[in-house]
Amino acid sequence: MTRANGSLADPAYANLSPSAGEGRGDTDIERSETGVVLSIPPPAQTARTPGAGSPPTWRDRWRAFRTRTVANPAFQRWAAGFPLTRRIARRNTRALFDLCAGFTYSQTLFACVRLDLFRILVGGPLALDALCGRLSLAPERALRLLKAAASLELVSALPDGRFALADLGAALIGNPSVAAMIEHHALLYDDLRDPVALLRGEAGPTRLAGYWPYADATQRESLGPESVGAYSGLMAASQALIAQDILDAYPLRRHRRLMDVGGGEGAFLAAAAARTPNLALTLFDLPAVAARAERRFRDDGIGHRAEARGGSFLDDALPLGADAISLVRVVHDHDDAAVQTLLRSAHAALPEGGTLILAEPMAGTPGAEPIGDAYFGLYLLAMGSGRCRTLDELSTLLVEAGFTGIREVPTRRPLLTRLIVSHRFDAQSCK
Repeated sequence: MTRANGSLADPAYANLSPSAGEGRGDTDIERSETGVVLSIPPPAQTARTPGAGSPPTWRDRWRAFRTRTVANPAFQRWAAGFPLTRRIARRNTRALFDLCAGFTYSQTLFACVRLDLFRILVGGPLALDALCGRLSLAPERALRLLKAAASLELVSALPDGRFALADLGAALIGNPSVAAMIEHHALLYDDLRDPVALLRGEAGPTRLAGYWPYADATQRESLGPESVGAYSGLMAASQALIAQDILDAYPLRRHRRLMDVGGGEGAFLAAAAARTPNLALTLFDLPAVAARAERRFRDDGIGHRAEARGGSFLDDALPLGADAISLVRVVHDHDDAAVQTLLRSAHAALPEGGTLILAEPMAGTPGAEPIGDAYFGLYLLAMGSGRCRTLDELSTLLVEAGFTGIREVPTRRPLLTRLIVSHRFDAQSCK
């Protein structure tokens, strides 16, 4: 037997299991002509399930064994060299490093947006000298940024030394709302300086809570035009990004009047108006926000069929008269009690057979799990209100509010928004 020792400084097989942190005992590695046999010592203490006094299941024992194995530096080094595990080891090493370095990636993107690099390159490739002047950066600093952006596939380094826009950078040019969100994330980064303090409720007032003042129930009714301008503009930009996806998935031709609750400056209703010329439109939001929407409707030439009504959907009854109500990226901003109030109000405002259209980013979306639970989880915590919910959780809230016929309608980009359609059918009419 020979004793193999490794170092976590080169985690060649890190993060293979969901949790790797217990049982760091040495591993015996026996080498022979036919291969390598690893002998993992038994745990010092038997793993237990969360139930008090419950004996561990075979799954618990397997997870504990797997965790001890993957956490062992000797196993990590062995797996990095073994042909059947080498590719997995390298992939997991990269994934772990990306988690550690993710902030520098997002800051590289932020710098590119702040310096308007993508728009500078939209006309075609440019040499470093030309870019230095446009970016107001010294050559060495400009080259450092360009190499970082190229490594993230935001720009492309050409063989002749010039730099061109890559697909990811070009996509940002076509979606200015994404650039607005990237700039906005400076507030989030500031609030996440100490995530443990935020999680423990010890961080004090956050910048995001100040940016989204409606999250504080004590301020909601007193918000004036100066308080809603910044967040209303950002909300309009984010709604424009997904409005067409929603309207593609659920055409509104069958409806007579649509009321968008919490609709901000009316970006979604403006898109709906363009797609459905005969649809009457109502927006309901806080009075200062509704005033901004009313001006937009006039400017867009739809003031004759679009009205804006002011009020709080958590304190006031919703206006009657719409046969469809939309909630576009509204529900996830609020805690369960507020959502229950909102959904009951929507149910009361709809006529028999009326439709509720709920568009949300959702937790548990296949292929986008970190967006719901990691990104929105911490963002909404810093904001001070709300959480991302799963399809099942939202469906349960809809049932509790009295809605029936609940179904998900597929959207083009479920990563950005998913869509639930439900209806008001009173019990008497269902008999």
